[in-house]
Amino acid sequence: MNDQEQHAGDAGDEELSPAEALEDLLEEVTDGLGLDASIEIDERDGVLTGRVEASDAGLFIGRHGQTIDAVQHLAQRIVFPEGPSPVRVVIDANGYRERRAETLRGEADDAADDALGSGKPVELAPMPAAERRIVHEYLRERGGVETHSEGDEPERHLVVSPLPG
Repeated sequence: MNDQEQHAGDAGDEELSPAEALEDLLEEVTDGLGLDASIEIDERDGVLTGRVEASDAGLFIGRHGQTIDAVQHLAQRIVFPEGPSPVRVVIDANGYRERRAETLRGEADDAADDALGSGKPVELAPMPAAERRIVHEYLRERGGVETHSEGDEPERHLVVSPLPG
């Protein structure tokens, strides 16, 4: 066995913590995209968060968040390869997740206002499960309307209906 093979074998024996595995993955992805990025990992309240800061984070986020959502999905599976974990992995870039949540809350308010004004259900555009959850939780707190999901992925969407009464 040559030196390279020996070192490769050593690396396979080393067990990375979930935080280390996530940091390695994000470094690999940002390097692959040619981004000069800083990466920060934070773990609290059952959420392992990887934050990427980069001047061209749009490449990492992708159109309608498709790239960052795909990286997040892969990260969950790579960081916890043994299967479902009570710890959820969240990937963010340049504060994208909070900006997107604000946009979703605005769309949710508009849909709720329309549903209450017309007395009829209002369908929102298809969105990933994590975004549907944000809208469900936000409108549950707001009150006056109820929500449910319809359709199959990737066309699954929320329906906002006025509460009977």
